[in-house]
Amino acid sequence: MEVKIGVQHAPREIVLESGQTPEEVERAVSEALAGKSQLLSLVDDHGRKVLVPADRLAYVELGEPTQRKVGFSAL
Repeated sequence: MEVKIGVQHAPREIVLESGQTPEEVERAVSEALAGKSQLLSLVDDHGRKVLVPADRLAYVELGEPTQRKVGFSAL
């Protein structure tokens, strides 16, 4: 699933494809915002861990995975 994370005072958002379920991501975000953890920790499809300080979160958008187009074709 695609996850977009907005960070306060940053001009760009963090976009990652995660193999985690929407419920797992939502639980991690809720715990970070509730103060149970100081970091929002997510893992992308390549196994890389993304850590964002909970007090810097502006928004988190959960979406469907995007299909990447390969090759040359008429749009």
